[in-house]
Amino acid sequence: MQHTENVEQEFTVRKLEISDKGKGFIELLQQLSVCDSVSNDEFERRFQELSSLGDDHVICVIEDEASGKIVATGSVFIEKKFLRNCGKVGHIEDVVVDSSIRGKQLGKKIINFLTDHAHSIGCYKVILDCSLDNKVFYEKCGFKQKEVQMVRYFI
Repeated sequence: MQHTENVEQEFTVRKLEISDKGKGFIELLQQLSVCDSVSNDEFERRFQELSSLGDDHVICVIEDEASGKIVATGSVFIEKKFLRNCGKVGHIEDVVVDSSIRGKQLGKKIINFLTDHAHSIGCYKVILDCSLDNKVFYEKCGFKQKEVQMVRYFI
């Protein structure tokens, strides 16, 4: 008797690798906001610059092993403060899950990875900005609304 199982794919969060540009990383970011094309040289320079910051700036991704494409990403950077006994705050940015694969809890995996990282290096809080449309999602991830975001664009 042959037994077949329907094994659901396990999606693993990992840090961004330089080869991820060729796996659709920039195209994924374009689903979030304005993100012009980035040359291989530009990508490599920025990747090296961010990598040199070590744990103070982490970009994570989820790769769909079946397609080889990056399907989710997010980043956290660490602000070092004088407040709270020279405390640290994690800022989560650029969280996006590919529109074709939403609903599989990948966003939550990204947020958990980033918040765990911030906590593990001693941040006393982690913060993020989001649209009203995404407020419920972030509340489900343990965040709560606080105050108001303000912005001033230069371009």
